[in-house]
Amino acid sequence: MRTTRKSSTTVGLDIGAAGIAATEVGSGSTPELVRTAIEPLESGAFSDGEVTDPAALSGAVRSLFSTHKLGKSVRVGVANQRVVVRTLRLPAIEDPEEIDTAVRFQAQDQIPMPLEQAVLDHQVVARTDSPEGEKQMDVVAVAARRDMVRALVDTLQSAGVRPIGVDVSAFGMIRALASNGAPVLDDGVVPGNGAVTLYCHLGEVTNLAVARDGTCLFTRISPFGVDAIVRRLAERRTIPLDRARELIAEAGVDVPGAPEGGLNPAGPQPAALPGSPEDDSTAAREVFGEGVSKLAQGVRMSLDGYAAQDGAVPIERVVACGPGTTIPGLVDRLGAEIGKGMEAKTPTVLAHLGSSDAARLTVSYGLALDG
Repeated sequence: MRTTRKSSTTVGLDIGAAGIAATEVGSGSTPELVRTAIEPLESGAFSDGEVTDPAALSGAVRSLFSTHKLGKSVRVGVANQRVVVRTLRLPAIEDPEEIDTAVRFQAQDQIPMPLEQAVLDHQVVARTDSPEGEKQMDVVAVAARRDMVRALVDTLQSAGVRPIGVDVSAFGMIRALASNGAPVLDDGVVPGNGAVTLYCHLGEVTNLAVARDGTCLFTRISPFGVDAIVRRLAERRTIPLDRARELIAEAGVDVPGAPEGGLNPAGPQPAALPGSPEDDSTAAREVFGEGVSKLAQGVRMSLDGYAAQDGAVPIERVVACGPGTTIPGLVDRLGAEIGKGMEAKTPTVLAHLGSSDAARLTVSYGLALDG
């Protein structure tokens, strides 16, 4: 969903249940970071990737833009179960209207939602020859529930900002990291011979995308994220969420590869008394281990889904981003669980910020880039 009017800057907006991340980028051949903002969001305003309290979200967005003097042109990301991305392999077609017809015809079988209730868009990402020598093309098709998109756009407009695009959050993640933050896909068609990378955004949910040459080939959301690990510990120990986050961060140090002894370098200690700080730490290590295993399960299921696609190319590299990457040891532990080396990344342009802010702003930065 785009407009043709140009603005001197664009604000990428990444909205989650716990807060809003905004990154303003100047237009031009070289992205220029203008300003950033991160603000908490009132509980219940946004849930499971959708607007649940339009008035509360609108007020929060209005306040954010007013306080931080952000530009009004916004590209917002969506990441929920009502967004579907599929790579379709079609005979080579040149005429745009014929491509649109072919995509809609095949999408009826590939997209698990009624197309009359969806916003459907597509992009040709590669043109190749089949083993039989026939010309063919790969097309990434994106479908999102129309009512979900409409609710988000209406809420932003009521906040006084101007949505110039609704994007898949996974696409923003890829743009932010695939070429160190530089725009990619000038004409929407790439040769398709680069390394295939799995990108994992570790946040409220686990947002996964497989990409080649900066082009998304597959994306899926696993509803279990880092925040769920924190909530489990808070509920198990009846402690505040902030304290649970601190304990999970400490527990993350005590993983394979950490200094001998981990959190307990003095060696075995007497059993902790129920309700004691030591007992909190023990519970944190248990919840951390259980949580990483569940995160890994979600990643493996997504990898199986990608591998089942026609023409899926083996993954050569795994890159992690998002708030979860700031938990010591989590990326290494998760990589070990899925059997692949994993590296944490943030865009170079955000390197001057603290690690937590840079991790939280990664997706919003990618959304601000003109894809």
